[in-house]
Amino acid sequence: MNLTSANTSTSNSKTVADIETFHGSSLELQNLTMAYGDIEVLRNVSLSVAPGTTTCIIGPSGSGKSTLLRGVNRLHEPKSGDVLLAGESALQVRPDTLRRRIGMVFQHFNLFPDHTALENVALALWSVKGMPKAEAMERARRRLAEVGLAERADHRPRDLSGGQQQRVAIARALAMEPEVMLFDEATSALDPELVKGVLNLMAGLGRRGMTMLVVTHEMGFARKVADQVVFMDEGEVVEAGTPAELFDNPRSERLQRFLSEVL
Repeated sequence: MNLTSANTSTSNSKTVADIETFHGSSLELQNLTMAYGDIEVLRNVSLSVAPGTTTCIIGPSGSGKSTLLRGVNRLHEPKSGDVLLAGESALQVRPDTLRRRIGMVFQHFNLFPDHTALENVALALWSVKGMPKAEAMERARRRLAEVGLAERADHRPRDLSGGQQQRVAIARALAMEPEVMLFDEATSALDPELVKGVLNLMAGLGRRGMTMLVVTHEMGFARKVADQVVFMDEGEVVEAGTPAELFDNPRSERLQRFLSEVL
């Protein structure tokens, strides 16, 4: 992920988020099948995500949404099929190399409790990427400022709200300069009053050109922010299209039934 200045004459009152643009990569799933033991939980899923677009994945619990994300960044190895990142097979490289290119934000924040917010963001930069510590800390400060937490850099997770902890997790993923961001129910563990801030942050990343694959139960977010919505059920893609196509004109009985229950 490269960052470029969208407007070098932008006034100092602008934040980093206002003036920097992401250059996300394409992501393509080809007949992806995943299994736990003998049980197939994902069957022949094919999906294309264009560079700089947001795809939201919706569907009932147990439909394979989170498993799909875990297959993309190889937290669980696919049984068959392929994942292409910028046109190249993600299954032909080392998993740790792949995860430097694909950021992932989980439902639970997974922060190190004895490290500050700044250290949580910087740690992988010097321990995984081998970046000099001073440079890693400076990049971490920029990313925390980007998510609105510059003044919380020295706070530990226990001193942050759930929404702030999730922002730290997003900053940590962004610090690795990924080409694609995966979000797995990133707001479902948050109190309702904290959800909007995190969703707004995610929407801002999409507007700035980050390629995002988002598993969500937030139908309003999917309708407003997504370029593409994918409905999954029982390990399969049932329908995919624009938000208007899926929400306003669902074709399958399975999607119609799902929407009647959640809207």
